[in-house]
Amino acid sequence: MSTAARYDAVVVGGGHNGLTAAAYLARAGWSVLVLERRAGLGGAAVSEQVFPGVDVRLSAYSYLVSLLPDRIVSDLRLPVRLLDRPVASFTPLLRGGRPGGLLVERDEGPETAASFRALTGSDAELAGWQRFYGRLATLAEDLAPTLTEPLPSEAELTARLRDPGIWHDLRQRPLADVVADHLTDDDVRGIALTDGLIGTFADVHAADGLAGRCFLYHLVGNGTGRWRVPVGGMGAVSGALADAARAGGATLVTRATVTALDIRTHGVTVHWTDDDGTARAVDAGHVVGGAAPAVLDQLLGAPSPTRPSGSQLKINMVLHRLPGLRSGADPHRVFGGTVHVDEGAGQIDAAYAQAAAGRLPDVVPFEVYCHSLTDPSIVGDTGLHTLTLFGLHTPAELYAADPAGTRAEAVRRVVAQLDAHLTEPLAGCLAVDADGRPCLQASSPLDVEASLAMPGGHIFHGDLSWPVALDPAQAGTWGVTTAHPRVVAASSGGTVRGGAVSGLGGFAAVQHLLTSR
Repeated sequence: MSTAARYDAVVVGGGHNGLTAAAYLARAGWSVLVLERRAGLGGAAVSEQVFPGVDVRLSAYSYLVSLLPDRIVSDLRLPVRLLDRPVASFTPLLRGGRPGGLLVERDEGPETAASFRALTGSDAELAGWQRFYGRLATLAEDLAPTLTEPLPSEAELTARLRDPGIWHDLRQRPLADVVADHLTDDDVRGIALTDGLIGTFADVHAADGLAGRCFLYHLVGNGTGRWRVPVGGMGAVSGALADAARAGGATLVTRATVTALDIRTHGVTVHWTDDDGTARAVDAGHVVGGAAPAVLDQLLGAPSPTRPSGSQLKINMVLHRLPGLRSGADPHRVFGGTVHVDEGAGQIDAAYAQAAAGRLPDVVPFEVYCHSLTDPSIVGDTGLHTLTLFGLHTPAELYAADPAGTRAEAVRRVVAQLDAHLTEPLAGCLAVDADGRPCLQASSPLDVEASLAMPGGHIFHGDLSWPVALDPAQAGTWGVTTAHPRVVAASSGGTVRGGAVSGLGGFAAVQHLLTSR
């Protein structure tokens, strides 16, 4: 593909944030070039045929959508359909040797109430649950609109909140204490705490706010906090963004590896190599950094002093049938939501302590979901099902000495833990690929780093920030500036507000450029 000698903006990285920025800028009349290292666009928001000969399009890295604002979908006219899951979560449990479980419907009704009562013996825990999540719903409604506005100061944001107490608690107190104010049952508290740990290695008892920040982003999405399934898989989201960028006139180039950024008086020279390994260069008025902050720093010749560390085990599977549950719950119903396994509060604490000591947890907390139950289009008429597993508290450092062996042992442990709740071994339900191998693909943070160039395999590119001005000077800005005025951040961890598939980083970068030009 031919490219011009100069562009108003060059976007480094064709992930969903980079594509969001490209689409907005192109629609505003800017000349835009997107350079993406991989063969396909979308970064972690992609759908892939993971297993040879198995015609299933898996959302290989990112799975669900919550934070993507309706405003971005409307502004860019994205033909994206997001479906709610009828069941929010199911937690299979063995208490006193008897299989059971806790069911939480998306819209909590009598079945949810009966499930809480059967587990805890009264209605008190459900009342605490509804009070807690009712407060969080109010916070989400008040906070979500600010994510597409200039950063508010702490005082400005607090003045907009109907329940500033819950915001203060999440900001100032350990997440475990905030949850314990409302919930008493160990397993119920654990279900709540997991939202503070997705992709984040954090101690829920620490007052550093790390778990609280992660928790907030998982609860505030679009004012509802609901995590929805994109029809066609995550690739449909990034594909729609890419189409919007092209429609605006942006040039999108894949297999293009950016090697350096040279800051000039009136712009930036972007050095890159194309698919043939030929060194090339292009001048840009501005550079939009869709890559991780550590990658952007390296391109600018200033390596980051700290290295991010992801903390997850990802397993993608294709099944020829869903396994039964010992509790008697209907797998075709509950696997459509999030199934929490060994994520009680005590189990989370034990796993964190072992991982912090440099050991793979004896019991790895994890959750699984079956997206094909909500969106059958990803499996076509194959009759197959997808199953995705996300494990907590397995930081990148645990895999360093023996990457393949540690990953294999982690997989063995979580499969055994899941089997304890099934009527048959999971292995017997796995489909096989064209080579006769079981359809199970596992990725540690190191694998994610190797595939996506995310340092440390951190799915947020680094620790999340509170969605508020960090100091008075930042209030009223978009939280995307770097040390170089011609280079702006757009990635999940490079901007003040980001995380998950949201487009917020790309949106903020564009607002900064359009208002300061």
